[in-house]
Amino acid sequence: MDTLELADQDPLEMLYDSVKAQRRLLSGFGGNPKVPKEKFLDAQNPKHVAISLNGEPTLYTRLSEYIELCHSHGMTTMLVTNGTLPKVLERLDTLPTQLYVSVDAPNKQVFDEICRPKWNSAAWDKFDETIDLLPSLDTRIVCRHTLIKGRNMKPEHIPQYAALDNRADPDWIECKGYVHVGNSRENLTAENMPFHEDILDFSNALAPLTDRKLLDDSPPSRVALVGREIVPIPIPEATMFFPEDLGIAESIKHLKIIR
Repeated sequence: MDTLELADQDPLEMLYDSVKAQRRLLSGFGGNPKVPKEKFLDAQNPKHVAISLNGEPTLYTRLSEYIELCHSHGMTTMLVTNGTLPKVLERLDTLPTQLYVSVDAPNKQVFDEICRPKWNSAAWDKFDETIDLLPSLDTRIVCRHTLIKGRNMKPEHIPQYAALDNRADPDWIECKGYVHVGNSRENLTAENMPFHEDILDFSNALAPLTDRKLLDDSPPSRVALVGREIVPIPIPEATMFFPEDLGIAESIKHLKIIR
């Protein structure tokens, strides 16, 4: 993205388009005899929405409406933000079921080196405001540390992360290893990927500094969960339902026809 010019899609239209796109992704499983039909049919109506991966979601001016519509359709929402727009979070009429804040640097110097804020020279200051805002938000909060070997997970960084986590007072802290995929390959190497043992060492050192403990971990994902207890996620009660004729998204592949 080279500009901040935004085109805000209607939130209901965006929700329906997302569900149709999900159905398109799953369509190939419909003819697989190993897939139980009841599970395939149940998967046509997703129960969880991750608001992330395609840019900073707090730039979407109708975010609160979108979250409310998701909840009205009986869906949980997981909002992932870099925390550089604290006023947006503060003014949300409807908070997500779970709010993830990317805490990818222990201090401003590392933040500027790794995150490389493009538009906001005061990005760290805004992020710092978000850290102090989090305890006032009445929802599940997660501080996510994406750990990059040799860059942001040195021993001296651990107490600095702990200081941020203690200010944010999240329900959980997620320590996740960097994966060498996507655009990050232009700036980092495969050697920057920590082993799962590195993640566990980091998490076990961080936990007591935040009055928490290691609750769980997943070696294939190189991730560890730090907190006080695991609490099941609440599922909103549906008051709206997807149209019966919603259908699925059209294929975006246009293969050349060989005659």
